[in-house]
Amino acid sequence: MTAYDVVIVGGAVTGSSVAYHLAAHPGFSGRILVVEKDPAYRFCASALSAASIRQQYSSAINIAISLHGIRFLRGIGETLAVDGEAPAIGLVEGGYLFLASEAGRPVLEANHRLQREMGADVALLGPDGLSARFPWLNTEGLALGSFGVTGEGWFDGYGLMQAFRRKARSLGVEYRAATVTDVERAGDRVAAVRLDDGSRIPCGALVNAAGGGGQALARATGLHIPVHNKKRYIFTFTCAERVSGAPLLIDPTGLYFRPEGQGFLCGIQPPEDRDPDADGDFEVDHSFFDDHIWPTLAARVPAFERIRQGRAWAGHYDMNLFDHNAIVGPAGEVGNFYLANGFSGHGLQQSPAIGRGLAELIVEGAYRSLDLSPLGFGRIAAGRPVRELNIV
Repeated sequence: MTAYDVVIVGGAVTGSSVAYHLAAHPGFSGRILVVEKDPAYRFCASALSAASIRQQYSSAINIAISLHGIRFLRGIGETLAVDGEAPAIGLVEGGYLFLASEAGRPVLEANHRLQREMGADVALLGPDGLSARFPWLNTEGLALGSFGVTGEGWFDGYGLMQAFRRKARSLGVEYRAATVTDVERAGDRVAAVRLDDGSRIPCGALVNAAGGGGQALARATGLHIPVHNKKRYIFTFTCAERVSGAPLLIDPTGLYFRPEGQGFLCGIQPPEDRDPDADGDFEVDHSFFDDHIWPTLAARVPAFERIRQGRAWAGHYDMNLFDHNAIVGPAGEVGNFYLANGFSGHGLQQSPAIGRGLAELIVEGAYRSLDLSPLGFGRIAAGRPVRELNIV
């Protein structure tokens, strides 16, 4: 029976970031085990999301997390290189463009002030400025746009996950294909985890980075977190006309699209009455594109009236229904249990800061580089949501 100093449940981008940052921490010399139930990563959100990064949030903590994230992504070739081989994640700083009607103008203006104060390179554009920069855009009904000039865009999310994983393994982290079936507690601490192969793994600390399985793992320790799996569709298409210089655009309706290869990808949050919890369901309802996406696409970008649909897929986001922000840090009364759950679609871009922060917390007992405590479990228990207005 082998014991580990830290067991991380979930080996996708967040779990592998925690593993890398722990193994690379100069004050850590222990053994790390990552348990991943889907070693091919066929169904993890890291591989199935739109893989983007932005600083355009309304809360300071989310802005700070992504400011670190873009710095990390820009330097990934050096930071996560293994044996001189640098990972390539295809970072494109194409920007985010949030559009608002007159009713939404005050929110964009308030967000812009905070974003600029914190160092984000974001510009506000009125209808004329939007037309000049994006001549293919229909500005009818728009009062303002907020555009990330630099530091925002998209990348290969699967590539980032594999880069963290490969670097962690090179530093001695062990990965095991298995499912955690139970958690043993000894008083107010986790003593061990049990796996579906019957093995018992004693551990000094346990990290919950299990994505869609995070709620069940927390429940095994006696803790409830308000994290639910929600299915999201991504549709791809090509356009007969050229639409050049497109950013990741978010319409006031919530629809988003961005370039992908020679075409585009797009999606939108479904109506509440069509958004049940997802449990192993990855089927795509293709009528959703015709009913909820294409009419808005064609209205906002007239060139999109003539498109050809491509492939589509579904993925599961671990949604924190309390306030749609991540739950990070110590798990209340269970002293050596750490949470990294409920990213609500932001996990890829937040993984560098979350991995670094949890490594500091485990090794040094406190956050050193960036205080992530606003995202702590305590806010859930106290009923104090982190108010984030820019939810995509």
